[in-house]
Parts: sequence; C-alpha cells; structure tokens
Amino acid sequence: MATSSVGTLYRGGEGMWTWVLHRITGVSVFFFLLVHVLDTALVRVSPDAYNLVIATYKTPIVNVLEVGLVGAVLYHALNGLRVILVDFWARGPRYQRQMTWAIATVWVLLMVPGTFFMMKHTIEAMFGGSA
Repeated sequence: MATSSVGTLYRGGEGMWTWVLHRITGVSVFFFLLVHVLDTALVRVSPDAYNLVIATYKTPIVNVLEVGLVGAVLYHALNGLRVILVDFWARGPRYQRQMTWAIATVWVLLMVPGTFFMMKHTIEAMFGGSA
C-alpha cells in the first residue's frame, strides 16, 4: 500500500518563511501607501475631516502600528536584497540560508533600538517618567 503525503505542499524551512513574509510585508506596505494617499487627499475635500484623521494617528495603537510598518518595510527591503543576491550572484543559492539568518540578525539589531525610540514618547505619555 502506497503512502500519500497529507497536508500542505510546503515543507517549511527558512526559504518558505522568507517567501511568505516577503509577500505579507509587501501587501501590508502597499495597503499603507493606499491609505496614506487617501487620507492625504482628504485635505482637499475636507480639511476638518483631514484634521480628525490626523488626530487619530497620534494614539498609542497607531504608534504600535507605525513600529510594525517600519519593521515590515525594513524586512521587505533586506529580504529584497537577499533575493537579488540569490538571483544574480552565482554563489547566491549556495549561501541562501546564511543570508536569511544575516538579514534576520540585521533586522533585530535595527528594530530593537528603533522600537525603543519610536515607542519612547508613547510609553512616557501612558505611564509617566522616562522610558
């Protein structure tokens, strides 16, 4: 009796997750840009509506979303460079796994202090004192 593989076509690993994250971050950045263009267009239609929308952007929840946006853009850019190296450097496919871990390391090294400085004002406003 033959065994059949049950489940997904994907087998996991770094390659699959970088592919998935690249698509998710790309779509997320696209939707941010779409919303940004629409909210900026409000200034011509109704300055009061524009001011109301801009006021909502000064909330702690939006601050967390901004950190997510920066993380998405940074990951998408770093992984894009990795994809370019894999596609156009003869040795790129051989070093794909090492480059994946390198971009993950660079992403963390940039996001940890970046998150601190982006969230500093919000944390101080919510909890008082200095963060």
